[in-house]
Amino acid sequence: MKTDKIKKILVPLDGSKNSLRGLDMAITLARVSNATITGIYVVYAPSHSEFGRTGSIQKGAYEKIKQFMESAKTKAAQNGIVFNGKILHGDIGYQILSYAQSKKHKFDLIVIGHRGRSTLKETFLGSTSHYVIHASNIPVLVVK
Repeated sequence: MKTDKIKKILVPLDGSKNSLRGLDMAITLARVSNATITGIYVVYAPSHSEFGRTGSIQKGAYEKIKQFMESAKTKAAQNGIVFNGKILHGDIGYQILSYAQSKKHKFDLIVIGHRGRSTLKETFLGSTSHYVIHASNIPVLVVK
């Protein structure tokens, strides 16, 4: 993919070092291609919860997520990149792809950090980056 064709980059973030490496790579690509970055943080929310008060748990973590997204925005701004942040709720992989592939957004690239689990662990535990790679109709760059 030519970098002059990249104008909108989506970066899934979760506060981990791996997602920050993905953000760093997105910033590098955005600088070369004069692109904007949208960072999304998906809070896992099961469709039916056995626990009645899961919302209160999320409210406690919400401030920490907002702070993380603000620091990502600051990091992008320090590099001259426009960063838009979005917090979503639901199944993580599904929400990433749903947002990325929406006709409203028209992203050119998804840059996602990968934990680097072994094949055996990934088989049993799954992997958001693995899901995104195989289900996306948008180019995906995985950063280890």
